[in-house]
Amino acid sequence: MPLVVLCGPPGSGKSRRAAELREALDGPERRAHVVTEAEGGRAALRAEVERRLSRRDVVIVDAGNELRSGRYELYCAARQAGTPLCLLHCAAGPAEPSFEAPDPRNRWDRPLFTVRGEEPLPLDEIRAALFDSTPPPPHRATRSQPLQSCEFLHRLDRATQDVVAAVVAAQRSGVLPGEAVRVPGVVEGLVLTRPVGMAELSRLRRQFISYTKMQPSDENLPQLASMFLQYLSRSIQ
Repeated sequence: MPLVVLCGPPGSGKSRRAAELREALDGPERRAHVVTEAEGGRAALRAEVERRLSRRDVVIVDAGNELRSGRYELYCAARQAGTPLCLLHCAAGPAEPSFEAPDPRNRWDRPLFTVRGEEPLPLDEIRAALFDSTPPPPHRATRSQPLQSCEFLHRLDRATQDVVAAVVAAQRSGVLPGEAVRVPGVVEGLVLTRPVGMAELSRLRRQFISYTKMQPSDENLPQLASMFLQYLSRSIQ
């Protein structure tokens, strides 16, 4: 279950390094998976990482991870799963204002490995960090959130994706403002007062996921799609 988090500005070679790591770490005893940033943004990325961390395989996160807060979330996910992790910083050119460079003094930014240009990966050191180190025990912040499990986050991600897909498909098929959009398996419909584009739906989906993750409840699992429809109804005016 070890986790490798890549970070760096656009064009720094993160995807190439992720492919190198997958080739080097994949083998008969374990598989190496690359998780990339998807349409759902940061919340969807973390949900996919946490889903993968339920297995014994190596998880490689190929994303910019420009913000310290994003890297801290992945660090907490690794601690909650009880697995080692390391950070690979792909450095390139002058630092961008939006990129918060990793600092090994921060516990979520270490062990830290930095590569530039065509420098070879420090594979021996990375293997030692992932396979020869003892993962730190989960701290109180992760232990106090048992409901933010892989299953909860996966179902939250899946339910909101299904709703967005249904809304987009309905509008493409000619549903007009004032008509109800139906989602399979959900009693309630969504009555749109105006056309809604994918960018706005994705933004509202990210907001709903962030809010729901702060107040997780196993009682909400069957109603996640219905709750998201209600959230959309209130947000789209």
